[in-house]
Amino acid sequence: MVLQPKPADFPRIRKSLSFYKVTSVITGTMLLLLCAVMVMKYVFRVELFLFTPNGFAHFEPVMPGGMERDFAVQGFDLFKAILIAHGWFYVVYLISNFMLWSPMRWNFGRFLLLALGGVIPFMSFFLEGRTAREVTQTLEYLEAAQTPTPNAASAAPIPEGRS
Repeated sequence: MVLQPKPADFPRIRKSLSFYKVTSVITGTMLLLLCAVMVMKYVFRVELFLFTPNGFAHFEPVMPGGMERDFAVQGFDLFKAILIAHGWFYVVYLISNFMLWSPMRWNFGRFLLLALGGVIPFMSFFLEGRTAREVTQTLEYLEAAQTPTPNAASAAPIPEGRS
């Protein structure tokens, strides 16, 4: 038996869907930024610092492991900020996943799939579109199914002279 969302939860589902769509796009963007940061750090061996004595933005070479304290760079470490921001926003993304998954009454595998959208690049963008379309279609179908259709015989006007 497949569980369906309860009609009383439809407004809550619509709000959760809006929240999910926003967090999905932000999380996907942050993940792409994080991937760019990792490529710059581990392939090109540089990190980006803002507000340094050398200018507004300055690339510094990555220091060998254990020597970071000896060569402390003045400025704001943009790479570390992106890493931390993505980590915290991923938690918000998981909350939005739960807020949508729970009233939709999907299985746990679906929740895990939604959660993977925040760790696999580009996946959150594809899932956001597919999930939004599926939720909207499901709600429209269920609302149409619960709306009573007028019976043709009872909707016909009563002829004059008869009661």
